[in-house]
Amino acid sequence: MNPYQLTTYFARKKFWKLFGGEIRIFDGEQKELLFFVKQKAFKLKEDIRVFSDESASKELLHIGARSVIDFSASYDVTDATTNQRVGTIRRKGLKSLLRDSWELLDAQEQVIGSVTEDSMVMALFRRFVSALVPQSFHIQVGDAIVGALKQTFNPFVPTFRIDFSMDQAGKLDRRLGIATVVLLQIIEGKQQS
Repeated sequence: MNPYQLTTYFARKKFWKLFGGEIRIFDGEQKELLFFVKQKAFKLKEDIRVFSDESASKELLHIGARSVIDFSASYDVTDATTNQRVGTIRRKGLKSLLRDSWELLDAQEQVIGSVTEDSMVMALFRRFVSALVPQSFHIQVGDAIVGALKQTFNPFVPTFRIDFSMDQAGKLDRRLGIATVVLLQIIEGKQQS
């Protein structure tokens, strides 16, 4: 089975991981592990590896930050099996202060879409009143919503339900979609810790 052909996924970040981060991404019914994510500890630049399973014997994706510290950081997503860049996910620094916002770029550095937190009101509520309110994100390519990520309410284990079923035309390279899920759990998760 090609794990990029599914339309729904469930992502769970490991709780109490002292060094580096680990994320497991399952099919939507949480029966089969599809991706195992390992973030290297003590790196000046983010270096995130996505594997096919926990043995980490087959690397599928590499997500690497372009710079050490960057308010509007760019993360290149590379297919580890072909060594071809899939695209880039770039954080919108100033916009993300109040409402998390990212840009999706294709392999030629052209902006093709965005990832945005659900609403400004809810984003402000999360930041200033209660971080326990789950986050939701919309992924848009062109003028079409192609994906939705919804954090489940679990204050101890960060989890997301991912739905790409509205992307009937295949506008979003699913590898870039999976990398987006990983970055939201690792990068945005640091802000809430």
